[in-house]
Amino acid sequence: MEIILLEDVKALGKKGQRVKVNDGYARNFILPKKLGVEATAKNLNDLKLQKANEEKVALQKLEEAKAFAEKIAEKPVVVKIKCGEGGRIFGSISTKEIAAAAKTQLGFELDKKKMHLEEAIKTLGTHIIPVKIHKEVTAKLTVKVEEA
Repeated sequence: MEIILLEDVKALGKKGQRVKVNDGYARNFILPKKLGVEATAKNLNDLKLQKANEEKVALQKLEEAKAFAEKIAEKPVVVKIKCGEGGRIFGSISTKEIAAAAKTQLGFELDKKKMHLEEAIKTLGTHIIPVKIHKEVTAKLTVKVEEA
């Protein structure tokens, strides 16, 4: 029997895949647990329409991510920190402070876990930080560190 998988099934296939299985396996395991449906003409057409819709939604999300990346790149985020003699910073600036500053100054909700910072910022000046927005889109956030 040929079935279309509705979910990933270990050692059988991924969601949306057409696989051939024994009749008993399909009737007793896959169909009752709603892991798949029989590969009829109607179900194949539904699968094709669903895949087309998913591709359209994925493309739309990619375009939104690209537009958001451009917005992020336009404006810098200013972070102020206490400094001692000679411009030495007390402590460091992490992604948590950068995300908070971006929210208050620009109104952007950035996830601190998506920012790729090799090590915490310990110097004054301008720093470019890559922010992963989408699996294919990485924005460059400009952070200006100034003395408080």
